[in-house]
Amino acid sequence: MTSALLQRALADPGYTGLRSLPHRVEFLLASLDAPPRLGAHLRAVHDVAWQLAHWVGQHHCGVRFDREAVLFGAAIHDIGKIDHPDELSGPGSAHEQAGYELLLAQGFDDESARFARTHGSWSATDLGIEDLLVSLADKVWKAKRIPELEQLVVHRLAAVDGQQPWQVFMTLDDELDRIATDADRRLAFQASYPVRG
Repeated sequence: MTSALLQRALADPGYTGLRSLPHRVEFLLASLDAPPRLGAHLRAVHDVAWQLAHWVGQHHCGVRFDREAVLFGAAIHDIGKIDHPDELSGPGSAHEQAGYELLLAQGFDDESARFARTHGSWSATDLGIEDLLVSLADKVWKAKRIPELEQLVVHRLAAVDGQQPWQVFMTLDDELDRIATDADRRLAFQASYPVRG
C-alpha cells in the first residue's frame, strides 16, 4: 500500500508546478513503497532534466538524442535508495548498483536500467549524451557545478554541432545558471518530505 506522503510527493505541484514523473515510474515507486523524499527528489531532478533536454533541442538541433531516455533516466536514477535510504540524507554510492539490479528484477531492460548505475560515473568512456544529461541534471538541480562533467557535455555537443567548445560553454553556462536559481526551492521541496514514510 502506498503511503499518503509518497502520493503527495508525487502529486504536489511544488513551488512552480513541477512536472510529473512518467506514469510507469510513479507506478513503480508506489508498488515498491518508496520513501516520500525519494519521490520528491526524483521529481526535482526529472524537472531539471526536462529543462536541459528542451535546451539541447532548442540550441543544438543537430544533436540527435533520446529525449524520453533522458527523462526516464532522471526519473529513476536514484531508485536504489529504496534499498539504501540512508543515502537519501547522506553520501553514498551503494544505491547505484542496487538500483540497476532492482530495475532489472522489475523487468526493465539494461538500456533503461543503466541510468541507475551511470548517473554517478560520468567519466566512463562509453556513455552517451543521454547519460551525461542525466548526470548533469542530478548535479545542477541543487546548483552544484562539476566542471569535468560540464566539459564532457560541451565537447560532445560541440563535436556534433560543429560549434567551438567555448561557444557551447557560454550558452550552457547561462542555462545552468538559470536552472540553479531555483535550487533553494527544489531543495526545500525535497526536504519537506521525510526519508521514511
